[in-house]
Amino acid sequence: MTVGQKLYEGKAKILYSTDDPSVLLTYFKDDATAFNAQKRGSIQGKGEINCAIASHLFKLMEKNGIPTHFIDRPSGNEMLVRAVTIIPLEVVVRNIAAGSLCQQTGLELGTPLNPPLVEFYLKDDALGDPLLTLDRLQVVDPASAAKVDQLKSMATQINTVLQAFFEQCGITLVDFKLEFGTDAQGQLLLADEISPDTCRLWNQAETDPDRRVLDKDRFRRDLGNVEDAYRQVMQRVLNQTV
Repeated sequence: MTVGQKLYEGKAKILYSTDDPSVLLTYFKDDATAFNAQKRGSIQGKGEINCAIASHLFKLMEKNGIPTHFIDRPSGNEMLVRAVTIIPLEVVVRNIAAGSLCQQTGLELGTPLNPPLVEFYLKDDALGDPLLTLDRLQVVDPASAAKVDQLKSMATQINTVLQAFFEQCGITLVDFKLEFGTDAQGQLLLADEISPDTCRLWNQAETDPDRRVLDKDRFRRDLGNVEDAYRQVMQRVLNQTV
């Protein structure tokens, strides 16, 4: 397959066309950003690590009946994906209170959320990806009410699968962000990636609130050993068969 022109470059990935208009190539970068790109840096090997993790987890999703944009991983940093039109919503699923939820509500870090909280954020960097209430979803209208219901249902299903999987890895899935898109046939597909960039992951063997962190919070909060944490997640994920 021939790789064509660059179509888009985001914070963590570059998207290229191919000689098949229904297939795109995603290149995973080592760049790291936080706080809506106000903090920038690089994590050595992150692109290859995240590509490996995301590829494995997309296969897990497909096995569990959740359609994704994933096709293949032709090389370390590269993923072939189905071309989709991204829905401009970030769907966040929270199993445990952390991050902005604690800052905005006063909930104590580590508070279990049962049932899990599903939130929608408008995918717009210029606006800071604002949280949308149900009424605001209707006003802004990034997706139909039926589509929003479908997104919530799929996110909840994905959470169930991921929680069980990460439990086998000795990792607690605190929260995570998802993006979805529709293909040329109108099918809703899980897109983007699932990785330590998009998930909060805690090592179940650690009780220290800093040492247990295995995700991008290590970069956000200057905890150090970011690459080691990402590699640890990769090793645990890839050790599980799907």
